[in-house]
Amino acid sequence: MANKKIGTQTIRFDNPPSIISGASIVGKKEGEGPLGDFFDKVLEDDTYGEESWEKAERKMFIETTQMSIAKSGVGDNNIDFLLGGDLLNQIISASFAARELRIPFLGLYGACSTMSESLLLSSIIIDGGFADYIVCGASSHFSTAERQYRFPLEFGNQRKLTAQWTVTGCGMVTLSSSGVGPFITHATPGKVIDLGIKDADNMGAAMAPAAVDTIITHFNDTGWDETSYDLVVTGDLGTIGKNITNEMLKNQGYDISNIYIDCGDEIFDHQNQDTHAGGSGCGCAAVVLSSYLIRGFVQGLYRKILFISTGALLSPTSSLQGESIPSIAHAITIESGD
Repeated sequence: MANKKIGTQTIRFDNPPSIISGASIVGKKEGEGPLGDFFDKVLEDDTYGEESWEKAERKMFIETTQMSIAKSGVGDNNIDFLLGGDLLNQIISASFAARELRIPFLGLYGACSTMSESLLLSSIIIDGGFADYIVCGASSHFSTAERQYRFPLEFGNQRKLTAQWTVTGCGMVTLSSSGVGPFITHATPGKVIDLGIKDADNMGAAMAPAAVDTIITHFNDTGWDETSYDLVVTGDLGTIGKNITNEMLKNQGYDISNIYIDCGDEIFDHQNQDTHAGGSGCGCAAVVLSSYLIRGFVQGLYRKILFISTGALLSPTSSLQGESIPSIAHAITIESGD
């Protein structure tokens, strides 16, 4: 009997995993944004001294994982699993990094929802008694994503105003079966939602309905609402997707506007940094959570937040074949140990 499931989709953890550390590495542009002071390391060179952007992203993944483990105080040999992914074909940033890290590895692809997916699955593993320590996270890189999903940078194409800027960054957190918190107490896996948006340069509009569906499902399953949280955080809807989410939730009777932020909306100064509709990429939610949001718990600013990273499950092939953009969102409840 699934006695840890409540409602239609939500999981309640009887032994909530504790977040015992977080680490982040970001690119120069991200370091110059409003959250720049919160990141552990800011690169001056987006190739990070490597021969390609792809190798630079792999290096970020390796070093951020090592940094999170070091900050946790847990020895490398005590880490049971590494869960994570990225945006590249066959998640080569994560899997090639795992080749070097030599930690039992579960590779994930949830597009920009990968951070929440890694937290959700890691929590299930720990709550089930299958592990004591897990490192989980995600990475992305502006230049690797651009030439895979859109156009080579050398092409110099003009970006639409609805387009978002893929974050160069990697965020990792270490979870433990014991600790003082913050704790992951609940999780709501999302369903794939597709309302027919086909414009790959307007992912905020494509992903917002998935975020709304998961948030409402979470509220219905738990009996909570917007008054139950200090903060509701979506992953990388950007300015357009955030506004759509606000409007759709209001139409369903929920007004989260006073406690709602979006990682893609927060990470850049859109006007001065020319990022149009904001940030995106699975590194976006990952670096904001592993730095800014965790710091907020440490400083006592938050007691309970709902973290929802969203993913557009498109590919270059599906876009070229005229497919619409299926999207997904996974929600995680994080509570302080007070």
